[in-house]
Amino acid sequence: MKNMMRIIVPILLFGFLMTSCAANVRVRPAHGVVVNKVHHPKVVVHKNVHYYRSGGIWYVKKNRAYKRVVVPAGIRVTTLPRGYKIVKVRGVKYYTCKGVYYKRSGKRYVVVNV
Repeated sequence: MKNMMRIIVPILLFGFLMTSCAANVRVRPAHGVVVNKVHHPKVVVHKNVHYYRSGGIWYVKKNRAYKRVVVPAGIRVTTLPRGYKIVKVRGVKYYTCKGVYYKRSGKRYVVVNV
């Protein structure tokens, strides 16, 4: 029985330590990269093109995949993505998230080039 415990206990400890050390890492894909799945995207139509925004990153759907794109200026959105920051450039207030700048326009926000 002691020999069996000497084998089983280390195996159980090793298995427990390996699963408890797991971490989720979110990676932001580079422009032009194609991904198969986008989590909870918000759809924005601009000039008859459907853009998908997820986590502040913009995509265009190609077949069954999503391609990361540079968002064109002029797109209007009702809400800012999570994690946005407020910045002032030459005295003008902008909201920025993951390299995209937004400017308030009434009750909406417009993507702008800064």
